[in-house]
Amino acid sequence: MSRPPRTLITGGAGFIGSHLCDRLLAEGHEVICMDNFITGSPDNIAHLIGHERFHFIHHDVTNFIYVEGPLDYVLHFASPASPADYLKYPIQTLKVGALGTHKALGLAKAKGARFLLASTSEVYGDPLVHPQPEDYWGNVNPVGLRGVYDEAKRFAEAMTMAYHRYHGVDVRIVRIFNSYGPRMRLDDGRALPTFMTQALKGEPITVYGDGSQTRSFQYIDDLVEGIYRLLMSDYVGPVNIGNPEEISILEFAKEIIELTGSKSEIVFKPLPADDPKVRQPDISLARRVLGWEPKVSRREGLRRTLEYFKQRLGLTGS
Repeated sequence: MSRPPRTLITGGAGFIGSHLCDRLLAEGHEVICMDNFITGSPDNIAHLIGHERFHFIHHDVTNFIYVEGPLDYVLHFASPASPADYLKYPIQTLKVGALGTHKALGLAKAKGARFLLASTSEVYGDPLVHPQPEDYWGNVNPVGLRGVYDEAKRFAEAMTMAYHRYHGVDVRIVRIFNSYGPRMRLDDGRALPTFMTQALKGEPITVYGDGSQTRSFQYIDDLVEGIYRLLMSDYVGPVNIGNPEEISILEFAKEIIELTGSKSEIVFKPLPADDPKVRQPDISLARRVLGWEPKVSRREGLRRTLEYFKQRLGLTGS
């Protein structure tokens, strides 16, 4: 190929999308970032403006997507992704999972591009199988509050496979487990940014339920490496990309307090509806087909993330 590969990333100004922009530019791609800033931020891509191989298009992907010229890859990452966001934007979340996926797949089909869908561990719902392998179908409440996100992603997976089987579109599906790192929104409502912000401000740390529910957190660099390997692989079908190191939310809150040296106390609030009790990826498939596993320890990842949060809160040097 005499030209660099051209890649469209929808939701490219989001937390994960912006890190993917960085990685693909580093790999020599020409990157077209598309976002409508409903939950993404111009700050996340400000450092890329002016890069000769980076282009930004302000657009809502639930409407027809037009991109001039050839495309080799389409990465569909547009979607609110935290409970606070998709409860605030329930219809937009459903639309971007359904209409947005349809439009992005249509573009990939027209351009003959490889399509990668950002799916989620939430397709497993409140799982009855633990840890969760890719062949587990999940336990999702379609009419619950979280159903707007869970079902949008489940539909997106079904649509992606339909385009693969019916139209022959070359597809990849990544099921992303809890991820963290620089560029997370401080107010996105997820455990890590909430705990870290509360700890740094010396506010009480809010744990829902008794804190026995578990999550498995992976650092953004590990996630991006897994996504890149999947994109470049020959594997069609969902692949879990997550860190199998499971921790209870209560233990996690204590870890954040220790890391920040905070005097914050832990307070308990009622558990939200349909909150998954456990979450841990089975990454046997990723190990086998991608040769991938996480490399960054939670302590190291949290240390890097803490620096970012301090900077955002104006606490650097403290």
